[in-house]
Amino acid sequence: MTHLAPEVVGTSGTAHSRSGTGTPDAGAVPSSSAARRPWTSRRRVLAVAEGVVSLTAALGYMLLSRRVDVNPIVRLGQVSGLATLQTYAALIGLPLLGLLLYTAHRGAARRHQLVKRMVCAALAGLATGVIAGGIVVALHGTPHPLGGQEGDPGVLIDMANSFLHHEGMSGIYPPAFPALMALWAKVRYNGRGETGFALHDLQIFFTAVAGPMAYLAWRLLLRPFWALLIAVPAAVLFLDPIRPYSHIVMIVLLPLLGYWLREMRLAGRRGTRHLMVRGLVLGVTFGALFLWYSGWYVWAAPGALVAALFFFPWRQGAATVKKAALYIGVTLLSAGVVGAPLLYQMARLGADNPDRYAFLAVYADPGYVLGWVSDRSGTLTYQTWPVAGEMAGQSGFALLLLFGVGLGLGLGMRNIMVRTAAAVLAGAWLARFWFAGHMAQDKAVQLYPRTTWIIMYCLMILAVLGMMAAVNRGSGWIERTFRPSGSASASGSGSGSVPGAGLARVVPQRVVRQLAAGMVCVVALFATMGASWSVNRYMPSSDVDSMGIDAYRAHVIKERDGSCPRFSPRATCWDIEKDDWKPGPIQNFIWCAGIVADDWPAVCGMEAPKRVRSRADIERDAEADRLARKQAAHKEQDAQKR
Repeated sequence: MTHLAPEVVGTSGTAHSRSGTGTPDAGAVPSSSAARRPWTSRRRVLAVAEGVVSLTAALGYMLLSRRVDVNPIVRLGQVSGLATLQTYAALIGLPLLGLLLYTAHRGAARRHQLVKRMVCAALAGLATGVIAGGIVVALHGTPHPLGGQEGDPGVLIDMANSFLHHEGMSGIYPPAFPALMALWAKVRYNGRGETGFALHDLQIFFTAVAGPMAYLAWRLLLRPFWALLIAVPAAVLFLDPIRPYSHIVMIVLLPLLGYWLREMRLAGRRGTRHLMVRGLVLGVTFGALFLWYSGWYVWAAPGALVAALFFFPWRQGAATVKKAALYIGVTLLSAGVVGAPLLYQMARLGADNPDRYAFLAVYADPGYVLGWVSDRSGTLTYQTWPVAGEMAGQSGFALLLLFGVGLGLGLGMRNIMVRTAAAVLAGAWLARFWFAGHMAQDKAVQLYPRTTWIIMYCLMILAVLGMMAAVNRGSGWIERTFRPSGSASASGSGSGSVPGAGLARVVPQRVVRQLAAGMVCVVALFATMGASWSVNRYMPSSDVDSMGIDAYRAHVIKERDGSCPRFSPRATCWDIEKDDWKPGPIQNFIWCAGIVADDWPAVCGMEAPKRVRSRADIERDAEADRLARKQAAHKEQDAQKR
């Protein structure tokens, strides 16, 4: 599991496929020597160093952001905080990028490769470190988490309280994160009543480490630049700081699944002990991720099953089949043992827990999978979102992404991760429309809009791997086509040399290093801009339809001593709730969130429940708010005159 592949997917050592994209069939894999490689070998030391550098960058930046002292409730304070975060990122990132560019132009190739590995690892950590730092700024002055005690954070707090009371698991929700909340509250905050404080800490911590986890997972399969090119956009785009644990599972699950399938494909070239250890470690990892957040397994399962049947070495002899079956058995057994508590709850209670909560993504075109809107949709409606693009409703970004996917499917099908991502994409696509197609009849949403994330993730993976395949094949074609005649034989005359290597290369290796370094700089620039975009969405706002309401609610709950937080906009704050989790009533209709009572018949096919507001209620509340603001302004003017 610590092997961070120096080559692309499916290769081992320096073995390459004819296409340059990497494939399990590209030569023998010397597993016996790899299995005996000591932990002090250079490859393993560098692997550990990458992990340490990435985590240090993420957590170090998060701690540095605590120095930002602004009022996060005021917009000018928010802007100053965002600017300070970007300043810190520049002060850390620019020297790293300068070193990378210097070694690309002046340094030796070996030294540059080492620098590139460490710089890519650091940038992956900084990308989500900036987001975590932004959450630190948004929650500056309050110990409470994003969301306060409302919605999903409130449910997590109640679940953690139940764990502290030894009441066991809360329904079929994955128990690992609430259990960790309870443990941290007991260790750090002396137990019940402070589980919200624990959620505050864990939201920031897991937001910070999302980038390193994504990067290290992809480094099992890809070189540093390509791993960074997938990990950073995925972490920045999909990360939801209010529930960072859920999307970490999705981002990490797919490369681990590709790695598992690759090992199964190569069972004939692996030793039995090697396969059992790999299967055990991966099984425990899959089981732990399942307890962490199980939803992505539902969407990935159909494609993963088809991919496993396709990659199984059926025709490689009885001995290979037995070893592959042993590998699968060890993985499933260890994963089942670890995930047994949640599997039992699902078997016992799953049928009694339908998902009947609808929001904007449920009302929109189900064929749109290139954007996400949560239940904090602001002024958007299903008539205005998604915005139609120029080409049959598709935007320029969509067309470019699909072009990259075409490259992946056309040039990289020998790449095992391309086939894995394609299989998961197809399975999630079919599951999405199956649940959506039965929604009106079954009166259950079943979380099908969340397939948007995993489908878009698979599209991004295919596009990046398509670019990689195009670069590898294109460089090979250039070398074969434009190499001067006779240079190959002259350069390959030495013993053990590679034909066409060295001085005979049409595109010098130094040029390739310089271009790669420039592209790393571009990824770093995207990471800083994307992280700032992500953070800005969570800056406190009293608008209940914006994502900023989650940070705002954290500032209107009392602290432990009964006082309001430092920057609270209210004179009177809410009390800290100390409830345990209890299952809510199961309704027999879909709850249409974000729809006013007047529109329920047209959207939901039924009259709205009494607690749903109408347009008249909204206008009356808005008018009362305007009058209250006007009276407060008059009182302030009178006070100033006196």
